[in-house]
Amino acid sequence: MTTQTSTPAPAGKTGFQLPKWAGSFGFQIIAALIIGLGLGLLAKYTGSTKANPNALGATLQTIGSSYVSLLQTAVVPLIFTAVVSSISNLRAVSNAARLAWNTLLWFAITSLIAVLIGIGLGVLLQPGAGTGISQDAKYAGKSGDWWAFLTGLFPKNFLGLGASTTVTDGVATTAVSFNVLQILVIAIAVGIAALKVGKAAEPFLALNASALAVIQKVLWWIIRIAPLGTVGLIGNAVAVYGWDTIGSLGKFTVAIYIGLALVLFVVYPVLVRSHGLSVRQYFSGVWPAVQLAFVSRSSIGTLPLTQRVTERNLGVPRAYASFAVPLGATTKMDGCAAIYPAVAAIFVAQFFGIQLDFTQYLLIALVSVLGSAATAGTTGAVVMLTLTLSTLGLPLAGVGLLLAIDPILDMGRTAVNVAGQALIPAIVAKRQGILDETLYNAPRNGDPFSDDVDGVDGTTAADPSAAAAPASGAPAAGRDERELVDAKA
Repeated sequence: MTTQTSTPAPAGKTGFQLPKWAGSFGFQIIAALIIGLGLGLLAKYTGSTKANPNALGATLQTIGSSYVSLLQTAVVPLIFTAVVSSISNLRAVSNAARLAWNTLLWFAITSLIAVLIGIGLGVLLQPGAGTGISQDAKYAGKSGDWWAFLTGLFPKNFLGLGASTTVTDGVATTAVSFNVLQILVIAIAVGIAALKVGKAAEPFLALNASALAVIQKVLWWIIRIAPLGTVGLIGNAVAVYGWDTIGSLGKFTVAIYIGLALVLFVVYPVLVRSHGLSVRQYFSGVWPAVQLAFVSRSSIGTLPLTQRVTERNLGVPRAYASFAVPLGATTKMDGCAAIYPAVAAIFVAQFFGIQLDFTQYLLIALVSVLGSAATAGTTGAVVMLTLTLSTLGLPLAGVGLLLAIDPILDMGRTAVNVAGQALIPAIVAKRQGILDETLYNAPRNGDPFSDDVDGVDGTTAADPSAAAAPASGAPAAGRDERELVDAKA
């Protein structure tokens, strides 16, 4: 009996094998970024434009837009089922109201820090001075306002869906969209009602938990093809806009990215460290979501992955994370609603030769801290900027000046948004003593979805009851054994 016959090679393991790090989700995203950059440059320099893309440019555009559509398709059922499950799990938590209050408080604290950094950079770097751009830019888009926020809280239908129809050359096109804030309102109302109904609602809650498990399995499949989506998204961005569009707005672009870097690599690490947590573990845990946010430019599209890394990598109990992360995806935007409007408002004032006084700087801070709620779920950084400019009485035409480079800025803004949306639940969970530090400090294997398989006890990783014990202060035994081992992703 030879050694070779007693220890046969496993099927599929013979021949050349990729190194272990090559199977890492993070490595795959980085490789996709490089490939997408190369393909985007190739498309751009072979004549592809936004109006008339060539074959390569059209392919990249289709791949990127299709992937974002896949992500956004899963957002509505994910938010609804996750929030309802979260509320049902929070019935055993005595400090649910304190968790919600602390979450909103830390949203405001970090937004205030970010906007102060933005104001400081705007005053120091003078991004609007000497641009050499003519003042004929026009802006005819939507403007943000507080009344729209208040009326937008009331759903027009059960799913929070809306439709708009445009007519071009006699052809009518209807687009369906959803309002994440309205979906949150609906889910919260349904979850509270289920708690009030009591025993009669148990079948509904069981069905909701089962639906959540199925949805998260589908999301696993979507996230696994993120590298392919990344190739299309970054390739299309380079092919359509290129880096030469920065041009004369280079100082403004630099100011924005310096501010984003200060928040992401200075402010957030200081907050993490001041709460006794590892900075390295925070970045390694949240990085898959940050990478996807950078290329997708969508906090909502990245929401499924943000919630997963917050739970599985940062150790935030699912009962709390499934409430805090969707809320953060609509109202916690340090990039879009703090850094960007602060620097941009100062840019517009300097461009049009308007002198800002101390009161107006205070208004910038106030609008940036509170204004993200007014634009939640329906708008982006551009409308947040219009809200800031209209509050200060600055020309809205200034928005038109910045639209050309907005996609380039939006990559960094969204990455910072998502990093903050995962950070705050971790900080609040740590302060309230419910953070699973075993998961937080566990080694990463680069794949945040590696544990999304049936557990050893027959349950799945998506079982929302797994978070009930940690959320109520009980030991982590409520999580199945496989989750504690494999969730080191």
